[in-house]
Amino acid sequence: MRYAAGIDISTTGVKAVLVDEAGDVRAAASQEHDLHAPRPLWAEQNPADWWKGTCAVLRVLAETESIDASDIGSIGLSGQMHGLVLVDATGEILRPAILWNDQRTGAECDEIRDSIGRGRLLKLTGNDALTGLTLPKLLWVAKHEPETYARIAQVLLPKDYIRYRLTGEFATDKAGAAGTLMMDLSSRDWSSEILSTFSIPRNWLPPTFEGPEVTGVLSASAARETGLAVGTPVVAGAGDQAAQAVGVGAIAPGEVAVTIGTSGVVFCPTDTPRVDSEGRLQAFCHGLPERWHLMGVMLSAAGSLRWFRDTFAPDQEYASLVEGCRDIPPGADGLIFLPYLCGERMPYADPLMRGGFVGLTTRHRREHLIRALIEGVSFGLRDGLELLRAWCGSPIESVRVSGGGAKSFAWRQILSDTLKADVVRVNAKEGAAFGAALLGGVGGGLWASVPEACQQAVRTLDRTEPREAYAARYDQVFELYRAGYPACRTIAHRLSALESEAPGPKGAAS
Repeated sequence: MRYAAGIDISTTGVKAVLVDEAGDVRAAASQEHDLHAPRPLWAEQNPADWWKGTCAVLRVLAETESIDASDIGSIGLSGQMHGLVLVDATGEILRPAILWNDQRTGAECDEIRDSIGRGRLLKLTGNDALTGLTLPKLLWVAKHEPETYARIAQVLLPKDYIRYRLTGEFATDKAGAAGTLMMDLSSRDWSSEILSTFSIPRNWLPPTFEGPEVTGVLSASAARETGLAVGTPVVAGAGDQAAQAVGVGAIAPGEVAVTIGTSGVVFCPTDTPRVDSEGRLQAFCHGLPERWHLMGVMLSAAGSLRWFRDTFAPDQEYASLVEGCRDIPPGADGLIFLPYLCGERMPYADPLMRGGFVGLTTRHRREHLIRALIEGVSFGLRDGLELLRAWCGSPIESVRVSGGGAKSFAWRQILSDTLKADVVRVNAKEGAAFGAALLGGVGGGLWASVPEACQQAVRTLDRTEPREAYAARYDQVFELYRAGYPACRTIAHRLSALESEAPGPKGAAS
């Protein structure tokens, strides 16, 4: 039997799966890595940690009992989008990677809009200038770290740094490249207009490939470190959300996907490039040829629960925390959570917004806070689904759900009631890594096409339907939730200003 490996360089760790010809996962491994926030609004990671994790998880796959490493016919790559990885002419890392949820680049976003025009930017790239995207980060480095900028030889996305370490080749996928704000969405390649406007050398950017295309083969040194065979093909893959969509089978128009990962995503494939004229939804290439997608991203979904667990209940498992709130009524007895812990992107592009609980009283217990948190994240996803519904012009009656939050039946039921749609769970437990494996399998000859791979490998596990009484109650609470952003925006922005002006070491008490 032959196998395909898929790797996902996520925000929280490196994840890998090994998939056989029938689409069954034969092995899986993961290794966490740290997130660093050295200053307010910053989010960075050390790319060397990604490589260390990649070697560790691939060794687990290579050493799987009854599987010969030489039978692993390909590796597909996925990873967090928009991150900025800078390397010099020798391939050495120049600075920590600046991540998708970093919010330091508000001034650079204004500069981009002023230089090229917001309307023209949307038409070219499918996106407004958002703090999470790659181009504003690159301009920030040019302005604030000119010595580093002068040494740049390649601008890479997180998974493409791993590609370089695996193969010695610089390359990227078209889905990931579309999230840099430097790609022409219609032509599916780098935009000469964007690059010339901001004086970015074309040779800084790697060639782009469709998701199933081979971009290189495993080098001898990488084979020694990973345990896989020299010459194993490494396939382009896709940015995490496009790969996640492949992993759940959302590859054709009308197949809507929702991801409850660190971030929260609503995703709708399209057969032509479509652009939200107000920039609230992002438009990118999909992970397979002749497909695009519209996507809405909230910045802190399951990441909100991780923050709560790490801060207030570090000894508790996620499952017990979530299941413990099932007896709390919808609306959490008058408590609402605003999930803006990292600022927000959808439907408000606001890096300075802050999260919070609204309506706290002495009768609220931990279970109420968790119930309100899950409902608040679900409301944020409903914000995005409402935008997709308006764009589609027709009802969206079911969504395919994946990500860490989708493991919980309690969360799936709350999401179904909130969205007023069936929530369908498929067999892809690690959607992005699984989708990367499917793309890798197509590139390695395991399947003839991405649709064939999805038909063979993606299977429905269960379906959760909305409950009418709960859905009606959530309609009422949703209106109050939506009032939370305008009511709290001014306070959040003033708090951000006060924090930046505070004397003394950051976080120190006087």
